[in-house]
Amino acid sequence: MSRYTSLLRRLGKRRWFAALGRRLSPLDRRIYRLTGGRWSVLGRHELPTLLITTTGRTSGLPRTQQLLYDTDAEAYVVVGSNWGQAHHPAWSSNLLANPAARVTVGDREVAVRATLATGAERDRLWRQVRRIWPGYDAYAERAQGREIRIFRLVPETVP
Repeated sequence: MSRYTSLLRRLGKRRWFAALGRRLSPLDRRIYRLTGGRWSVLGRHELPTLLITTTGRTSGLPRTQQLLYDTDAEAYVVVGSNWGQAHHPAWSSNLLANPAARVTVGDREVAVRATLATGAERDRLWRQVRRIWPGYDAYAERAQGREIRIFRLVPETVP
């Protein structure tokens, strides 16, 4: 892992970094799309990122968010940390209402079906994703008792 990526991982637990990340998210999504995931607003780093497009639970419109991810067998694993805010991110509530979504990794787009991880599976995945982004621990503390949602996004097979 590069020194730059290590620095980002250390800064990730800081409140100011989370606040900045929330503000820069729209620009970050645009940069991701333009560069096929090679660049972000933070520059070129080694953190695994994807775009998830859910269906808005009240609007019915597509909603896209950039997220860090890990893999678990064939699935992508994403975390609804919402940068440690007290409420769940909208995209995670959208997945609970409609688990069908699309994921873009680099230039590749795939349909996925989301399942909320619970119990021992959630505990296992939590340990796993913290290795990629140690800031999740700080986000969990700041979430004021809210259990951070973790989803497995399983690619749908084409019949």
